[in-house]
Amino acid sequence: MKRRTFLASLSAAAAVTSLGVARVSKAQGTQPLAPALKPGDEVRLVAPAGAVFERVRFDIAAENMAGLGLKPTMGKHVRERFGYLAGTDEERAADLMDAFTDPNVKAVFALTGGWGAARTLPHLDFDAIKANPKVVIGYSDITALLNALYAQTGLTTFHGPNGTSRWRPAVVTAAKQILFDRAAPLIQNPVPNYDTLAQHDLRVQTIVPGTAEGVLVGGNLTVLTALAGSPYMPDMRGKILFLEDIGEAIYRVDRMLSTLQLSGALEALNGIVFGGFTRVGNDGDGYGAFALMDIFDHYCKKANVPAYYGAPFGHISDNSIMPVGTLARMDASAGTLQLLAPSVG
Repeated sequence: MKRRTFLASLSAAAAVTSLGVARVSKAQGTQPLAPALKPGDEVRLVAPAGAVFERVRFDIAAENMAGLGLKPTMGKHVRERFGYLAGTDEERAADLMDAFTDPNVKAVFALTGGWGAARTLPHLDFDAIKANPKVVIGYSDITALLNALYAQTGLTTFHGPNGTSRWRPAVVTAAKQILFDRAAPLIQNPVPNYDTLAQHDLRVQTIVPGTAEGVLVGGNLTVLTALAGSPYMPDMRGKILFLEDIGEAIYRVDRMLSTLQLSGALEALNGIVFGGFTRVGNDGDGYGAFALMDIFDHYCKKANVPAYYGAPFGHISDNSIMPVGTLARMDASAGTLQLLAPSVG
């Protein structure tokens, strides 16, 4: 290598070290998008995962949809029971396929999470789904369905509140912007209204400073990791991975991130955004124990991609809508995620 070229490369490396990592995606998605929603559209409430045991929650989900200006209808099998699931795998998959192939239905909303969405995947007709693109939204266990649909068809899907969730004003506003108005908003923490000297909640913690662009994929860490090695796991090359979880021990978060690292997924990414990790361990079980941020530091710094913790999505009160399949730009120092294109057509 010539001396001038060598010195230039050293200068560039020093700039990255001092200013943070910068990753830019060279590719954008070209798949057709689901049509934007309109007031009065019929939407189908389905239960791809856990059963809904309290009847009032069906009423709550229908009222949530009506509050969005939509006309809710229920999947045929949502009141079925198969152990802790809402019907057999075939029945739950049939409700999904009925929703996609019914020309009157414009969107598919999951009633709740739990466990079981991954069990429906072998029973889905992805060619038929690709031919009938529709808005699909849910979170937690629905992560399996959202990412499988994107991996198999290129369809942009939406990690956001389930039908039975508490749709607070900020979430309703975001849903109307993204799903109805074709907006590409900036996703960031709201300014909290607190009465303490220091801010305790909704804090952004930068792990690796820098900016990155890439298509968003992700959702619940536990559910996504369970897809590893299957055809339903998205290609992680050049992506921005967003992750959240609830009720996990710190060592389990460590183990799951280790799985993603060993699979090569973390090093293939352009960036990582952590949302709510609700009721996940604590600040260690004693002197010398790992805290959650120790685990994040370990994996993100090894991957050497921009990363931050504290984005407003997950099992939290204002669960922001995160489109799986939309190009975005993250700023790990500012704790912001800017969508760069509409997520519906």
